[in-house]
Amino acid sequence: MGAGDETGDALVSAYAEPADFEVEASLRPRSLDEFPGQPRVREQLDLLLQGARLRQRPPDHILLSGPPGLGKTSLAMIVAAELGVQIRITSGPAIERAGDLASFLTQLSAGDVLFIDEIHRMARPAEELLYSAMEDFRVDVVVGKGPGATAIPLDVEPFTLVGATTRSGLLTSPLRDRFGFVAHLDFYDPADLETILRRSAAILGVRLDADGAAEIAGRARGTPRIANRLLRRVRDFAEVRADGVVTLPVARAALEVYEVDELGLDRLDRGVLLALVDLFGGGPVGLSTLAVAVGEQPETVEEVAEPFLVRAGMLARTPRGRVATPAAWAHLGRTPPPVLGQGDLFLGGP
Repeated sequence: MGAGDETGDALVSAYAEPADFEVEASLRPRSLDEFPGQPRVREQLDLLLQGARLRQRPPDHILLSGPPGLGKTSLAMIVAAELGVQIRITSGPAIERAGDLASFLTQLSAGDVLFIDEIHRMARPAEELLYSAMEDFRVDVVVGKGPGATAIPLDVEPFTLVGATTRSGLLTSPLRDRFGFVAHLDFYDPADLETILRRSAAILGVRLDADGAAEIAGRARGTPRIANRLLRRVRDFAEVRADGVVTLPVARAALEVYEVDELGLDRLDRGVLLALVDLFGGGPVGLSTLAVAVGEQPETVEEVAEPFLVRAGMLARTPRGRVATPAAWAHLGRTPPPVLGQGDLFLGGP
């Protein structure tokens, strides 16, 4: 089971969960003006789209990269909305054969947007078919097998491909080079997250004061999807155990119930750090061993917990394995061994 399949226990995971799709869709911004944060990406996209409208031609293909939950899908939908065209949505894992992709491409109308999420996970035969579609708006469908196989060229309407990836390093060079515009989305600062939370609260009918918004934003890991999920959980607490208003004390009490600490660490994050510190003396320890210790799949530990722990300066990946940093020991209220202050383990040294 991969990280994207996690639900429930990984409370603040930025990976999309089926149960949240409908609510999250209602919170998505509808235009670039409504999209908070990412000012450089918004400016670049705005220029790209305005130029396309002036020329009355589809814009170049767009690649959006960055961690999950930062707004790549929302931006793809905004591209279609700003151009006044339809968007068709699929994902890399869903495109197993070249014929699957050909079916999508031949259904596009002129100027439509095709959005492929996790495009780096697309099957290689389909990816190779995509090359000619992106460059020449043509696909070659192979009919038959063996020596008698025949390639039938099919024209497709001019379209814009928007690809999204959380792991741009896994994209092949031929595919990456065919995108005319590449943007990387960064984590959001607390002020932008507070703006997002106020907008979401208005849509959901949540009474949210400034201090409550700041508290939730500070624990949201710089990720809008996590901020919105925490808001919904705090709303439940406020309505059941308080007067319905999300204040600072209510937000703190709610997030304590849901095991999200002041730095945004949840049950899985703390489990990883506790295993590293208490079971393995701070490391180094291999990923598989660490995953067994916390009762999770290695992919879940690597893709859900580790990125935030590394960014927070609490975990280091070394050639010899994972290591808890002095900051992790301090956060858990433990005293690190003297060797941790020397930095040898973090460099993979002796």
